[in-house]
This record gives sequence, C-alpha cells and structure tokens, in this order.
Amino acid sequence: MKKFIETLKNCWKIEDLRQRILITLLFTAIYRFGSFVVLPGINPIKLEQLQKQTAGGLMSLLDMFSGGAFSHASIFALGIMPYISASIVMQLLAVAVPYFQKMQREGESGRKKISWYTRWLTVAILLFQAPAYLTNLKMQSMSALAIGTDHWTLFMFPATIILAAGSMFILWLGERITDKGIGNGISIIIMIGIIARLPQAFIQEVSSRFTAISGGGLVMFIVEIIILYAVVCAAILLTQGVRKVPVQYAKRVVGNKQYGGARQYIPLKLFAANVMPIIFAQALMFIPLAVVSYSSENASPVVQSLMNTKSLLYNVIYVILVIAFTYFYTAITLNPTQMAEDMKRNNGFIPGVKPGKDTANYIDTVMSRLTFPGSLFIAFIAIMPALAGLLNVQDSFGQFFGGTSLLILVGVVIDTLQQIESHLMMRHYDGLLNSGHTRGGGVSAY
Repeated sequence: MKKFIETLKNCWKIEDLRQRILITLLFTAIYRFGSFVVLPGINPIKLEQLQKQTAGGLMSLLDMFSGGAFSHASIFALGIMPYISASIVMQLLAVAVPYFQKMQREGESGRKKISWYTRWLTVAILLFQAPAYLTNLKMQSMSALAIGTDHWTLFMFPATIILAAGSMFILWLGERITDKGIGNGISIIIMIGIIARLPQAFIQEVSSRFTAISGGGLVMFIVEIIILYAVVCAAILLTQGVRKVPVQYAKRVVGNKQYGGARQYIPLKLFAANVMPIIFAQALMFIPLAVVSYSSENASPVVQSLMNTKSLLYNVIYVILVIAFTYFYTAITLNPTQMAEDMKRNNGFIPGVKPGKDTANYIDTVMSRLTFPGSLFIAFIAIMPALAGLLNVQDSFGQFFGGTSLLILVGVVIDTLQQIESHLMMRHYDGLLNSGHTRGGGVSAY
C-alpha cells in the first residue's frame, strides 16, 4: 500500500503525466455527464417500460455499452457501438476489396482515408439506428413523450440529429483522450460505461442472494466471487500469454565495427486478436435486434432465440463466430510473410529454419497452434455470462463473469497501467506493475 501511494505521488510529480491523467478524467466526466442528459421532449420519470426492456437479453448489452444512457433515453443513448460497427465493416473491406487493400498499404495517408470513410459510414449507421431507437421508445414508453402522435414526425427528425451528434461527440472525446490523455480513448469510454453498471449490479446480486428468488445466502455469494476472481485471473493470463520465438542475427563487419550476432526473440501472443473477435461476433449478434426494431414480441421463435443471450442457439452461433473471428483477426494483424522478409532484410533467421518462405511457414504454424487453444479459451469466456445464469446469477451482474465486459475491463486497465508505467520509467521512477507478466505489449479493447 505504501509503494502504491508513493507511485501515485510520482505520477503527480511528472507534469506531462499529470496533465494527461487530468485530461482523461475531465473527458470521461463529460461523457458520464452527457449520459444523464435526456433527449428534449422526453419525460425521464416515465421510462419504466424501456428500463424493464433493457433489464435482460441483448438490450441489456446495448445499455451496458452505453453506460445506462440507452435505458435513460439520453443524448448519448446509441453510444460508441455504431462507430465500432463501422470500423468492423471497414476492416472486412480492407481484406476483401482490392481498393481498400491498396489504401491500407499507403501508410499514414491510407489510414486517414480509411478513417474518413469510417466516420461517414458511422453517420449512415446512426441515421438508421436512431429512428429505430426512437420507434422502440414510442412503442415502449409513449407516455414519456411530451408530444402527441400527430407531431411524431416533427419530434423524430431533430431527435435523430441529436442522437447522431451525441455518438459523434463521444467519438471525438475518445480521440482527444487518445491524443491528449492516457490510454486508448475509445476503449476507456467503453470501459467507463461498463464500470458505471457494476455498483448497481453488485448491490442487486447481494440482495437477490438473501431472498427467496435466487437463494443461497452468503455461501453462494462467496462462491460467485471466487469464480469471478478465477475468471479474471484466467483472462489476464490469456491476454498476456506469450510464446517467444528465438531470432539469431548474423554478424556484419562495416569498417572497423561489428554489427549483429545477438539473439533476440519475437513475442507471439497466445491471443493476438485481444478482445476484437468478441466485439466482432457481438456486433453480428445485434443484427436480429436491429431487424425487428428492438421488439421480439412479433418475431419468429428463431429470432427470439437469437435475441436471448441464454438460449442454446444464441450461444452455439456466438461460439462459432468468436472462434472464426479469432483466426480472421489474427490473420489480418500478423503477416508471417512480412515478418520473414523483415528478418531476412536485417540478416536475421530462426535457428534451424531457412530464411524466406520456410521462416514464414514456421511462424504461421506457431501462430496456428497458439490461436486454436486461445480461440477455445476466449469462446469459453464469451459464454460465461450464460453459464453464470445457470447459478441464478442476476443478468446485470452475470455480464461481468466473462464476455466482452470482462476482457475489456482487464485489457484496458492493463494497457493504461502500462502507458503510465512507461512515463514513470522514462523519468527513472518505479512503475505501477511489479510483475513481469504484464510487461511487453498493451491490450486495447479497440
């Protein structure tokens, strides 16, 4: 505890780090404040039906990612998820469409173009999702609207603009946090939204364990906490597990100086895709929800199963998508051929493996062997909330047992701590992380 306090003092001593932390806190506070600003024309007291609708299923996930803004009809109700959906589409296009492949290879200028396209695609998604959200709001809480049905169109148009502008403002805040603050801004905003739900979910779970609904009392609650702790530890090991591939560099003599000859290592992570496969899969699982406009009352049994996060069909498809996207995202983020060419260009080679194509095949084989158990492990964590439901864990608290919530919390916290530690180490201060397990590469949610 003494060392932790001393580290906090060191953080405050470094002017640049202090400013970055304060800017991050300021922008996250602005985000949380906006989450409670209700859309004009909405009576927040009469939103009980909408809040009941978001108590379980996919709607609860949407509400969690928005930090509760979804269920409170806030100007930030649609959150950052439309931007993430647009980013997923652009990454898929960068793999499948030659025009975007060429753009991705153009370096910084190409990334700026892709970012520009992503923003416009986000706006297009928002202009579709905002009316769907408002229509659902009308169906669920008509009494909450301060206007009559005759003026619905006049309300829909400005409300759609406000919701779209709110999401784009969140995107702007995330980018400012990345540039001026600490950590990945988009990831931190998602994490703040998730953490905002934790105190209420914890209190509800404690209360339920001492009632006749769930039962189990203190003993069952302690068992839950032990399981949660074990899952968190497993998630940390998963995101930080590394297989080191040795690389030997040949000796080169230039003039009177000798270069190379040292052995280094390529750190290949057990789960190189981080949390992105779950985010990809979760975005696709939201499609049935958008198709039926947030209401499952008139939907077919299959669609209703796809909207029930505890159903067998939902979890089977979810696991398949997570595994598939794990391989997909690993393939687009790690290029064995490029790694082999870089090593060959720098007179490096893997002992016992020929440079060039053989090296690329070797790295690809190692990554495939690491990705398979990693994908199974991450798929298991993804469906942990559904398994927690079998123990009568409340849905709101069960979301923290696995899935996107847990991995984002673990990944963003570790990534942010590593960035803070790098600032401290540059000034010759002890960092926040004492263990070597968390060194050597951050883990961002996005």
